[in-house]
Amino acid sequence: MKGIVLAGGLGSRLFPLTKVTNKHLLPIYHKPMIYYPIETLVEAGMREILIVTGGKNAGDFLRLLGNGKEFGLAHLNYAYQEGEGGIAAALALAEFFADGGLVCVILGDNIIEGSIARHAANFRQQGEGARILLKEVEDPQRFGVPEIRGSQIVRIDEKPAVPASNYAVTGIYMYDAEVFDIIKTLKPSGRGELEITDVNNEYIRKGKMTYDALDGWWTDAGTFDSLLRASNLVAAKAQQGSQTAIADR
Repeated sequence: MKGIVLAGGLGSRLFPLTKVTNKHLLPIYHKPMIYYPIETLVEAGMREILIVTGGKNAGDFLRLLGNGKEFGLAHLNYAYQEGEGGIAAALALAEFFADGGLVCVILGDNIIEGSIARHAANFRQQGEGARILLKEVEDPQRFGVPEIRGSQIVRIDEKPAVPASNYAVTGIYMYDAEVFDIIKTLKPSGRGELEITDVNNEYIRKGKMTYDALDGWWTDAGTFDSLLRASNLVAAKAQQGSQTAIADR
């Protein structure tokens, strides 16, 4: 399975921090934001990774990441998204990279406490269709929200006023190659973008969607509040790790 990090967009909710740089290059505690999703994929066993970015600062990713040596990779792939067509439009640029195989997609501002290795293994065993990761949250109306009946997701509502559950669809998605055919059938939403929720709902309609609940904390970092929260969570995790290491000496 190959890994894809979607790191495009203008980061308008973080302006003026993003006036001269891409959102995903901003710091989260002691590392650039983009490091965290790459590390998540690498820790889950993926060694072929594509970064999809865009805007005026795309070259900064190459200067920062190079070929991925810092992450134990021999090579990093890059694709460029012109404009803002939505998450699904950005994912469409990865069709050549996926080459008919399974992919694990993570949004570049998604940061997690734990590992997705078990969930990736589950999807490798599944072998087809789609698998998404959910997380129980206090404010589900801010996110895509699944309605769950028994062990099945029956639909996903985007930012519903009355959420069908307390779960949010995190920005971590696993798909087979059919995802690219589905994207080609999508029409732009009211905000003029190709929506990843529409992709997921099509897999649900076909009866090919499964899910796992994510362990540990999860946050995005696309607003001032969530950017601060992400830094505080990462700092607490790092400090806890340091204290554990000292205690083990």
